[in-house]
Amino acid sequence: MNKHNYFWTHAMKCGLARIALILFAIFCSFTSSHAQGFDRIERGRSQDMLKNIKNEMKKNYYDPTFHGLDLDAIFKKASDKLDNATSLGQAFGIIAQAVIDLNDSHTRFYPPKTTAKVQYPWLMQMIGNRCYITSVKPGSEAEKQGLKAGDEVLAVESFHPNRREMWKILYYYNILSPRSTLRLQIRSPDSSEARDIDIKSKVTTGKRISTISDVIYEYENSSDEVKHRFLRLGSTIIWQMPSFITSPESIDSIMKDRVRDSSNLVLDLRGNSGGYVVTLERLAGYFVENDTKIADLKGRKEMKPQLAKTRGGDVFHGKLVILIDANSASASEIFARFMQLQQRAVVIGDQSAGAVMQSQGVSMSRGVDSVVFYGMSLTNADVIMSDGVSLEHIGVQPQIEILPTASDLAAGRDPVISAAIKLLGQEFSPLEAGKLFPYEWKDN
Repeated sequence: MNKHNYFWTHAMKCGLARIALILFAIFCSFTSSHAQGFDRIERGRSQDMLKNIKNEMKKNYYDPTFHGLDLDAIFKKASDKLDNATSLGQAFGIIAQAVIDLNDSHTRFYPPKTTAKVQYPWLMQMIGNRCYITSVKPGSEAEKQGLKAGDEVLAVESFHPNRREMWKILYYYNILSPRSTLRLQIRSPDSSEARDIDIKSKVTTGKRISTISDVIYEYENSSDEVKHRFLRLGSTIIWQMPSFITSPESIDSIMKDRVRDSSNLVLDLRGNSGGYVVTLERLAGYFVENDTKIADLKGRKEMKPQLAKTRGGDVFHGKLVILIDANSASASEIFARFMQLQQRAVVIGDQSAGAVMQSQGVSMSRGVDSVVFYGMSLTNADVIMSDGVSLEHIGVQPQIEILPTASDLAAGRDPVISAAIKLLGQEFSPLEAGKLFPYEWKDN
């Protein structure tokens, strides 16, 4: 595992489909074996897993008061439920719920997995207070059934999406209970009627992954995540940065080779769920004249603050516009807020995720002859910005709020990039902007 602290990617990032392609796909396959063989031995192993998770949290969770919750009572309740569980899948759900009760964006239980991977053939995300389909995989079952960008998602199975609970839907269907078929209740932009559709997922077999370190490696090397995209419009460079899971050296190359000679930078952090602290610090250093504290870290032990070390002669002095949305999380929203507080950038788009805790991966195992790996991401610090406020559950409020409508999504328009370009004194229509960075579907 990378030795640097990082902001663990969380479930609010990109909707079911894209998450299945990245981190959560690595954990997501619960085959029928999870419902078989749940005997006394498996029950005992599940109790051991619950105990190990609790012990790890007691020792290393950043807040020893656990937000005022009675951790012993929470896990005692979970233990009692395990005594009555009838399947491994149910047991894993019970363990997960005990962790979820902390309501911490970066503390998660990751159960043992098989080699199967599920890909949902659509993307969905919150825009304002509504959930919309933003892309559908061409040729997929979803497309054949008439699912289209701009359709409003009213329900996923029995769950009704909202900003506060969306991450639970994604966590459930990507980690705890991935499905070969999911029922969506949708409403199209041109209709007032809701309809239900059952959509098949694509299930494939991947390689065996045994530890949290392997998961981090898989995520770091996901080409879908580290592919930065650029477009130059006169003196303005648009940089779509999908992840902070990239090396500081790559930031150096981009800033020097792509950005330095531009007068304006539009940094598109929509859908960017974060990554490495060192990468955040390196990027921030290109926008400050002096070494500047980004944020303090509040944990059990004293921790050095996050610091933007100025890049001196390589500092970018042009205008900066940052784009965010409900899937911008962790490092991306910390960077956006840091630039706001420094009065260095205009942030436009939608309110960010409010998921900014710093965390670390913890790998665990059970068994001797046949070893099964499981684990968790565990928050080791809250991030307190220079104004004394944590963004957790709050997010970044853009100076200029622009929310794509259902009609925009259906027509492929991007009013956010269009507004950013206009803010910099140029004209670029929402329809032209919508063609810049289309989502690139990849097979598992």
